[in-house]
Amino acid sequence: MIVTRPLLGLKNWLGLRTLYMREIRRFSKVYIQTILAPVITTLVFLAIFTLAIGKLRGDINGVPFIEFLAPGLIMMAIIQNSFANAASSIMAAKMQGNIIDTLMPPLTANELVLAYASGGATRGIVVGCAVGLAVSLFVDMNVNNVLLIIFYAATASYMLAMVGIIGGVWANRQDHMTVINGFIITPLSFLSGTFYSIDRMPENLQFVALINPFFYAIDGLRAGFTGQSDGPLLFGAVFLVVINTILWMICWRMFATGYKLKP
Repeated sequence: MIVTRPLLGLKNWLGLRTLYMREIRRFSKVYIQTILAPVITTLVFLAIFTLAIGKLRGDINGVPFIEFLAPGLIMMAIIQNSFANAASSIMAAKMQGNIIDTLMPPLTANELVLAYASGGATRGIVVGCAVGLAVSLFVDMNVNNVLLIIFYAATASYMLAMVGIIGGVWANRQDHMTVINGFIITPLSFLSGTFYSIDRMPENLQFVALINPFFYAIDGLRAGFTGQSDGPLLFGAVFLVVINTILWMICWRMFATGYKLKP
């Protein structure tokens, strides 16, 4: 039997891998719902904006509007699906009463966070790649800096996966998850520069975007594709790392204490 012994530096890699693979199989078995559906939704957004204002809207910071829009749509898909995977996994386990089966094996709180967050992040990145490939069929997508794309996609997907963990643990019923998604995730993703440059906002309201972590995720990914950004990339990277660290600590605390998980 493999037992985690953190003080001796021993990790339960088998248990960690098993839980992670379970999360992967959860969304891969229903790929039409978890992967294909977000791709179709993103293409609908792209079509609407292209047909409605694509030819009327001028360049943004020297980038054609549709090329400016595409990375924002990709990141929005990453954000929403990373959150949905982790949140639905924990919420379903709580509602079905089998969350104890996850807590009983010899896994530390850090290992539980890593497995759930990695599962959510993997779904977000897989959906992001699928959306990117689909969008590239209609938009001239150029890669300016692949390291920026990888970094911001990874940090954003882990950030929202951990938000999903927190939401799934906190929520007592599906209505609570709807509140989190409707009043936090969706507004922050839509008001983060997905469809516009923050230079279009009144100066006294631009600070709203500058304190929104979703803005830095979208801005960084957009810089990776177009080479243009609305905000300071270094500050955005540090900001996201700090947010991820805080979220990890909250998730760790929830699993370590069994908050709303143990009877």
